[in-house]
Amino acid sequence: MTRLPDSLLDACLCDPAAPFGQDPARDFGLDKCSAQQAMAELRPWLNRQQRMLWANRRDALLLILQGTDCSGKDGVIRRVISSFDPQGLRIHGFVQPDACEQRHDFLWRYQRHLPAPGLLGVFNRSYYEGLISDPLDGLCRDAELPARRQAILAFEARLPTLHIRPLKCFLQISRDEQQRRLRERLQHPHKRWKLHANDLQSYREYDLRQQRWAEQLSASHSPAAPWYVIPADHRWLRDWLVASLLARELQRLQLDWPDSPPPFSLDDLDQAKECP
Repeated sequence: MTRLPDSLLDACLCDPAAPFGQDPARDFGLDKCSAQQAMAELRPWLNRQQRMLWANRRDALLLILQGTDCSGKDGVIRRVISSFDPQGLRIHGFVQPDACEQRHDFLWRYQRHLPAPGLLGVFNRSYYEGLISDPLDGLCRDAELPARRQAILAFEARLPTLHIRPLKCFLQISRDEQQRRLRERLQHPHKRWKLHANDLQSYREYDLRQQRWAEQLSASHSPAAPWYVIPADHRWLRDWLVASLLARELQRLQLDWPDSPPPFSLDDLDQAKECP
């Protein structure tokens, strides 16, 4: 198993004083070739651990992927999460709430999709959008944000009682890299379908959104539910970091195959064969 060392993973922990103080293009002296080889070796191990998580039905993991448009949330799901057994996997992407969802509390639609014991849940965007996108999209007033922030903190404090371990990753890219990826999408038909009209507005608001995200990361980072700010200008490093963080969470669970008595014996099986 070739995950990245703890010292490097912990270097991605959010600094509440300056959440985006690090360079999103930093590579820690690593290289793409090594990352691809390590990922090839790590995927089977991750798959086995996730199957044991599913077999035990005791704990759940919740991977939260946040980031600006084009930061690679979909890419992480394709390149990292695709190695997992679909039986024990639940992926949910959250876009602007529809009319039905707007009639409920803003947390309602996220609570409905929390992973049950044994599952790896993945949120492509999360309840933190209620603090960032909702006010910018006119779905709530800024005056509501303090109460929403407290509701999120209380919500996360309840996750351990549900045996859910959150892993919160913010994929940080530079404004120049965001522009480059938007250009890619404009120029290539196989990527163009991902574009939305509001992507241009999001790009215009890059600095404003970064400022708002920095405030929210600082306010919601804690030892029990820390934020990891993942340098995501390099796709290969982004994937290796997220995969390694998942591997560390799975290691901490000290998983093994359930040691429960079988529902029938070999003798029972042999006798069943002889029955008409």
